[in-house]
Amino acid sequence: MTTVTAAVAPGTGQPLTIQRLQLDDPRPDEVRVRMVATGVCHTDAIVRDGVIPTPLPAVLGHEGAGVVEAVGAAITTVLPGDHVVLSAAYCGRCRNCRAGLVAYCENLMAEDFGGRRRDGTTALSGAQGPVSSHFFGQSAFATYANVVETSVIKVDAAAPLATLAPLGCGLQTGAGTILNELRPAAGSSVAVFGVGAVGSAAVMAARVAGCTTIIGVDLHDSRLELAEQLGATHTVNPAGTDVVAEITKITNGDGVNYAVDTTGIPAVLRQAATVLGIRGTVALVGAAAAGTDVHFEIGASLVKGWTFKTVIQGSSVPQVFIPRLVELWQQGRFPFDKLVRTYALDDINTAFADSESGKVIKPVIVF
Repeated sequence: MTTVTAAVAPGTGQPLTIQRLQLDDPRPDEVRVRMVATGVCHTDAIVRDGVIPTPLPAVLGHEGAGVVEAVGAAITTVLPGDHVVLSAAYCGRCRNCRAGLVAYCENLMAEDFGGRRRDGTTALSGAQGPVSSHFFGQSAFATYANVVETSVIKVDAAAPLATLAPLGCGLQTGAGTILNELRPAAGSSVAVFGVGAVGSAAVMAARVAGCTTIIGVDLHDSRLELAEQLGATHTVNPAGTDVVAEITKITNGDGVNYAVDTTGIPAVLRQAATVLGIRGTVALVGAAAAGTDVHFEIGASLVKGWTFKTVIQGSSVPQVFIPRLVELWQQGRFPFDKLVRTYALDDINTAFADSESGKVIKPVIVF
């Protein structure tokens, strides 16, 4: 047993509390990681609020970065002292995992949101009893974690871990949606609805891909200004502008080749579909509550031959894609560090609030 300091989500909709917990010994198939930093993601907030069910109390956090302290006997991919970024867990055994589609693991909900190991145990306990662990295979809002091997990605030790932490989920999702899933040809056009962390990553990736019309849409002028620095060629604020008319004007009536919706808001997703050109594709990456519906016009749009798809984790294999993003950052081509503001663990609820209000794009807890 090891005593750790962790931010605990005690119950649905409640603020996180800083507690001293007991972390059990790592299993043969686990990696003990000393956390250096952990990004705060929208998924943490919606799990805290019960939109996606996870047994509470729980230690959340799924964008961890740290140093390997120890490895179980079955671990073959990392050694003590290695620098690692942590990402979503996957089973590695189902048909999709074996086909390389690990983001679409058939056991995703159990692996990432179950709050327990496969044998039903939890690694964490407190004064009041068991606390859910292994959130996304890691539960990274803690000073130490026992992490499943599929969540662990070895990274260049020369790159600062406090900077790399957000790559584990949100930034991987936005960039991967462009580079892994949509794969736009050079000279293509893309509209990104919502330029928070996920959308900003999509904007940067669109520039990497060679898109020549990159449109950022957001209600926050400060985010739109940053999007322009990151590669957006045009920005639109829906508060005072007809989004569909403006994008139609920007594209000379052709519409965009690709649209990415990071909001999960039905009205926004309808706009994203409406601005597509012929044979365009809209990708939904924003999370919404189960049962949320959206309505599309299908009469006049039939002749457009457009595509709607949902994308999880940027359709990436984290062990392959995240090191590529690190290299792009090192070359100055994926400057995601411009999105980050750091917080102490004691200020984690402020970090959540600043993210929700739009004050900060990507909060990162530094231990």
